[in-house]
Amino acid sequence: MASKARSSEKFQLGKKIKEIIFSTKGFPIFLSFTTLAILFVLFRMKNVEMDYTINKTNREIEKVVLDNKELKAKKARMLSADKLRKLAMAHHLDQPKQDQIIVIP
Repeated sequence: MASKARSSEKFQLGKKIKEIIFSTKGFPIFLSFTTLAILFVLFRMKNVEMDYTINKTNREIEKVVLDNKELKAKKARMLSADKLRKLAMAHHLDQPKQDQIIVIP
């Protein structure tokens, strides 16, 4: 008996909720909340996507900075005084004389 009363109450409660939601006053509110919930989910998904893009870009920047450091070190090794002297000796070049040096301001 109590179970029939409860199911009857739940049925009436469900019916009452449907009447409120689909009434002329309740439907715009229901529609507004539904729209807000969907927009919240969409904005959250876009935020997560942007976070992945930012992290990917930051990793690429770190990689380029590391490559730049390696290239600067390689350039410094290639332009070292010892390396240049060895190259000059290999190509039979001598030290320039004073009158051969031109200073560009």
